[in-house]
Amino acid sequence: MPSLQRLEPGDRTMAAAWDAFVMACPQASFFHRAGWQRVLGEVFGHRTHYLCAVTDKRITGVLPLAHVKSVLFGNALTSLPFAVYGGVASTDAASTALLEGEAQRLAQSLGVQHLELRHVERRHPDWPAQDLYVTFRKAILPDEEANMLAIPRKQRAMVRKGIKNGLVGAIDSDEERFFRLYADNVHRHGTPALPRRYFAALQREFGADCEFLTVSSEQGRPLSSVLSFYFRDEVLPYYAGDDEAARDLAANDFKYWDLMRRSCARGLKTFDYGRSKQGTGPYAFKKNWGFEPTPLHYEYQLYKRDAVPQNNPANAKYRLMIQAWRRLPLGVANWLGPHIVRSLG
Repeated sequence: MPSLQRLEPGDRTMAAAWDAFVMACPQASFFHRAGWQRVLGEVFGHRTHYLCAVTDKRITGVLPLAHVKSVLFGNALTSLPFAVYGGVASTDAASTALLEGEAQRLAQSLGVQHLELRHVERRHPDWPAQDLYVTFRKAILPDEEANMLAIPRKQRAMVRKGIKNGLVGAIDSDEERFFRLYADNVHRHGTPALPRRYFAALQREFGADCEFLTVSSEQGRPLSSVLSFYFRDEVLPYYAGDDEAARDLAANDFKYWDLMRRSCARGLKTFDYGRSKQGTGPYAFKKNWGFEPTPLHYEYQLYKRDAVPQNNPANAKYRLMIQAWRRLPLGVANWLGPHIVRSLG
């Protein structure tokens, strides 16, 4: 039977063993990597509980958890905040049962309102679940032109428009240009921006596996930028931002094409377009690229609430807050935003 151990912050030997397991386990994702523990703790101050199952001195399962407590958005134990994927990654049923059992015990001892495990596949039909989100993944073909032709005709025309407009993509050494575009973009949509130091911490923690790609006009004006994660043979464009001029120049379309062709040249196999809410603009945009949605199964144990939480912009109760946020000066929004968004995850 497996035994339970914990990855403590600063334990580099254990972190190396944890990451070696994550890289080899088919159920694991980029968000299971040990580095997230340091990022969540240092940037947001969240207390983390990184659980692992060990059998015969080998890790056979991991479950990263973070305790997020907020007056506005509730008290939760989540795997994992700011992550599309999470939950248990293991090699056997005994390890899974051990980790999930400890997560439920821990949730109750912390007095949280709910436990949330962000699984890709449905694991507990009897647990309440969130059915709002889907993910989009598609194979990257080995030939650049084949990838271009795989894009549906109307969307392909937008990519070619960006090429005709002389747009240029470049890899940035830091988060400066990305953050300016990202912060302005989310402000226009009425949501708080994550702090700039979060993106700097991601690049510092994950190195070459965290990359900023920025698209500029012929005149050198930054128009669109994306932060991507790399995991095994996959690329995950994860955070993005656009200038208001990007739409007319097709900079957003060109950006993802440039990322796709670069990933093809690197020999990567999967383009993971990430999470979107059903019925939204990003959902339609990814469908237009020829990607098919796959439901995400976020499963819950509810302790001090009657229903699955809806802490997202689609919730009608946040409508007035979103409208008010859009009217804030950008500088004020960037200062205040991190204090709010740290509790959303």
